Amino acid sequence: MRVAVLSFAHVHAATYLELLRDRDDVELVAADPGAPPGDPDRGPALAERLHVPYTETWDDVFAQPVDAAVVTSENAHHRELVERAAQAGAHVLCEKPLATTEADARAILDTCARAGVRLMTAYPVRFDSAFGALRDALGDGSIGRLVSVHGTNNGWNPARSRSWFGDRELAGGGAVMDHTVHIADLMDVLLDGEQAAEVYAQANSVLDADLGLDVETAGLVTIRYPGGVVAAVDCSWSHPKDHPNWGGLTLTCVGERAIAEFDAFPRLLGGFDTATGRARWEPGGDDLDAAMLDAFLDAARTGRHPSPDGEAGLRSLRVVLAAYESLRTGQPVALPPPYTDTAVR
Repeated sequence: MRVAVLSFAHVHAATYLELLRDRDDVELVAADPGAPPGDPDRGPALAERLHVPYTETWDDVFAQPVDAAVVTSENAHHRELVERAAQAGAHVLCEKPLATTEADARAILDTCARAGVRLMTAYPVRFDSAFGALRDALGDGSIGRLVSVHGTNNGWNPARSRSWFGDRELAGGGAVMDHTVHIADLMDVLLDGEQAAEVYAQANSVLDADLGLDVETAGLVTIRYPGGVVAAVDCSWSHPKDHPNWGGLTLTCVGERAIAEFDAFPRLLGGFDTATGRARWEPGGDDLDAAMLDAFLDAARTGRHPSPDGEAGLRSLRVVLAAYESLRTGQPVALPPPYTDTAVR
């Protein structure tokens, strides 16, 4: 398969490039024409360091047929690149959030549907075997009826290495946009498509105030579902620069019969890195990015419906957009009726 990686703007782009580069069943092509000149982590410099084929323009990418594309641009540019790929007949894996507005997300879904290509949203935590066990425990009644969930998705401030994360126009927002979507998607799975009824959010920019960003760096989002479940989400960029791991995601699920805890990045080995002079640890568990790419390439190759699909990306985006409306008004925000059916894919 010929697979294109479109833009290196996102912090996950390098990981996807390395995983695709090392696959025998993939012919990789990549381009990052929007890269700042001289940036060692963007454009031809990154491609050379990772030993991946590189072209200068989108036209060069699509000069030959492309079977699949991975979109890892700034959030506000997802729509234009997904549409370009879909119109070329390529199945698409789009980094989260799917878009920065509901209108753009719907346009992405419509374009892919008209082109007859598969669309997948990059939510790798769905592929964690421990999360699968959590879902099974909820499904077989081991936990009992779910009452509440406390979720955390924390990490380093990505704007320190990718300045566009601190640009409201390009990113769509800060920590609330960046991290709430993962928990919202996992709730979508645990509740089998029951969509949020009300969202309330608080946020500030106290963390990393020295950067002078125009986006929030910390947030707490409360999501109420029609069946009575309440989820609280800590979506902050709260890890300091010397934190031993880049990020983390946890869920504490309180049921009527038991409490179940899930950690997507459990500590496997801890120690001290003499090269950097600080503590570090090696996370255990599954390689979630590799599992997600496996699923995406299988869908592209076979025509199977991918999961999580584009509609999953839209559902989680609606929660985030309601959180920003709550921040604007200071009040809880009721979500309008769902755009799609409640099937979880």
